[in-house]
Amino acid sequence: MKRDYDRESAVEYAHKWAFGRNPKYYDFEKIGGDCTNFASQVIFAGAKIMNPTPTVGWYYYDINRRSPSWTGVEYLYQFLVNNHGLGPVAENAPLYMAKAGDVIQLSFDGKEFKHSPVIVSVGRKPSPENILVATHSYDSDNRALNTYIYEKLRLLHISHVNL
Repeated sequence: MKRDYDRESAVEYAHKWAFGRNPKYYDFEKIGGDCTNFASQVIFAGAKIMNPTPTVGWYYYDINRRSPSWTGVEYLYQFLVNNHGLGPVAENAPLYMAKAGDVIQLSFDGKEFKHSPVIVSVGRKPSPENILVATHSYDSDNRALNTYIYEKLRLLHISHVNL
């Protein structure tokens, strides 16, 4: 069974916590960055369900009981595009499919993806100029995607939530 991803709730959460930290979650800023932790929180606000499968799932209970996919850029990507169990499902999609609540991952060197901003707004025709993001690590909200200097990007378009 599956249902729609609640994009409105995801974006509302992103705006609320873009410049703050939800005390329910550890702030990873000083130990590698908080961007994917924040992206996972936003996705959870829209998905409303975690995948508790040990190691390969997507979950956060506390700093010591969390999956690698909750806080790791590449692990989040692998979980979302390969998830056949509970929780959100995404596809690596072309930029024209971008919607608020989706995640963009950026590669600054053209090799490894290291940053996970969340889309909060998309103009009439999705492009780096009119896609606005919220993020941690470089805390921002309503920041234009084209203000980042990056080599590559990938869109994680969340298609649905498995129940």
